[in-house]
Amino acid sequence: MAPDWAGTLVMLGPDEPDFWTIFTASPEYIDGREHPLDRWSKRVTPILASAYRGVGIYPYDGPPYAPFLRWAERSGVSRPSPVALLVHDTAGLFISFRAALAVPERFELPGPSPSPCHSCADQPCVTACPVGAMAPGKDYDVPACIAHIRSPEGAACRQGCLVRRACPVSQQFGRLEEQSAFHMRAFLGD
Repeated sequence: MAPDWAGTLVMLGPDEPDFWTIFTASPEYIDGREHPLDRWSKRVTPILASAYRGVGIYPYDGPPYAPFLRWAERSGVSRPSPVALLVHDTAGLFISFRAALAVPERFELPGPSPSPCHSCADQPCVTACPVGAMAPGKDYDVPACIAHIRSPEGAACRQGCLVRRACPVSQQFGRLEEQSAFHMRAFLGD
């Protein structure tokens, strides 16, 4: 959880399209050991934190786990989408947080921006999941999603979630298919 002394929490996520090139050149990616992205995040975040006299908080440390989704919603640039995932102003459904920096200063931040979903007339994310694991008004059906991805029919999903890829904002974000496939392997535990 955030320390009592924290004036601001700064959410850290990939800066696309440069992030993937930086990460894949890292020792953590190259060494072949488990959880390379988590290990990279734990190495890089303290460097950023020290510049602001802060500390890193990670979404995968726990239990108890830090409330990253709630923090993301409070940021004013992330909010619920029609498909049980958060949507980000510039990352779309490719929203991802590697860490948060708890810093002592109180930063003046801009107010919340409107959700990109409000101006998305077609909302292709709503119909993109071939098995309906992510659908409006439903919780994310993780077992159905995993079963489909592991099936022969799930080959396209193994290259990146079709729902996330359908979002028009996501399509402008610059995430490489190779990076999405990496995340899907991690999601499956492969």
